Amino acid sequence: MSALRTLDDLLAEGVSGRRVLVRADLNVPLDKQTGAIDDHNSASAPQGGTPDRVRIADDGRIRAVLPTVGALVEAGAKVVVCSHLGRPKGEPDPQFSLGPVAGRLGELLGAPVHFATDTVGDSARSTVADLADGQVALLENLRFNAGETSKDEAERGAFADQLAAFGDAYVDDAFGAVHRKHASVFDVPARLPHVAGRLVLREVEVLSKLTGDPERPYVVVLGGSKVSDKLAVIEALLPTVDRLLIGGGMCFTFLKAQGLEVGTSLLEKDMIDTCRNLLERSDGKIMLPVDVVVADAFAPDAAHDTVRVDGIPSHRLGLDVGPETVAGFSAALSQAKTIFWNGPMGVFEMPAFAAGTRGIAEAITKADAFSVVGGGDSAAAVRALGLDESSFGHISTGGGASLEYLEGKTLPGIAALEN
Repeated sequence: MSALRTLDDLLAEGVSGRRVLVRADLNVPLDKQTGAIDDHNSASAPQGGTPDRVRIADDGRIRAVLPTVGALVEAGAKVVVCSHLGRPKGEPDPQFSLGPVAGRLGELLGAPVHFATDTVGDSARSTVADLADGQVALLENLRFNAGETSKDEAERGAFADQLAAFGDAYVDDAFGAVHRKHASVFDVPARLPHVAGRLVLREVEVLSKLTGDPERPYVVVLGGSKVSDKLAVIEALLPTVDRLLIGGGMCFTFLKAQGLEVGTSLLEKDMIDTCRNLLERSDGKIMLPVDVVVADAFAPDAAHDTVRVDGIPSHRLGLDVGPETVAGFSAALSQAKTIFWNGPMGVFEMPAFAAGTRGIAEAITKADAFSVVGGGDSAAAVRALGLDESSFGHISTGGGASLEYLEGKTLPGIAALEN
């Protein structure tokens, strides 16, 4: 990988009075509220934003961009932040407005964030034009414009032209989006002097350690629902890791490949042969659960029990790994010097099925190892379970991006910064 120009390079050139377009990843979960809420993670939309009062369920991605935005503010730049949120279909949709995010970003920065109610229209142009040195604006959800995600290069390029007009320089600090060939990620850097923000730089540095020469033993924990979602990273990692621990819903396809009954658990029938092949050529590196928590239904109050994996009833489904599995996985993790974890061990959102994820997360924090949490649901679980984030070496902000990096894929956003 080529060396990336960094935010520090841009700051050394001087940004006072210059407009700096920052691509951030502010794709945070929003919950509409009807009653009293916790103001710490909530915000009313700024003037011109959505009228609903919402709760930002997890502001981790907003906090992650603060070092970059704060440094630009301190240096006197006119900071224009842009991001996506959710998956609107190329047109405005109030439920995906970034208005509440602007409010929370302002709270964290300690200064108002000026919110544009469109992406590149009249509101955006006037909001950017009115910025004073050291002030911050946030454009409305980029995906409200079909040009952001278009596969037509001309349409995407036209939108990139409009976005680029808002900046004298471009900073990509949206690691969670660098695996997307989108206008704000891939096309805008070709139109402006560009650098990697502090978050993107940190992510690349950390993941490079895992793909280079990690200190051993190197143990990877993979969870989540589907084998098909993780197949490419399993194929890429299997030759390089010392142990690969597999939990979550994906483990049941592996168990089925061993000839075991998995009841009504999540199962990808078309992946059974693939899992069997992986087990046969893993040289014993793959560890699977030895017990699981099974329930009568996918519900938080469903009756549930812990059973051995060779005793799963045909009418019940597995929703978490069991305590013996946690103990075995924890023993493997205790020997590790490098750990990568992506994917929960069970349905951690339901308290009855959160013990497996909590147990593995706690084991990772206790290990004398450099640990990386691979974004997505794993990062959400760390925060939802109230675990100390500082106990992990690094918590990635990009689940899909981190996996594709480890697979060895070219990430469009990183490639654009290298050019």
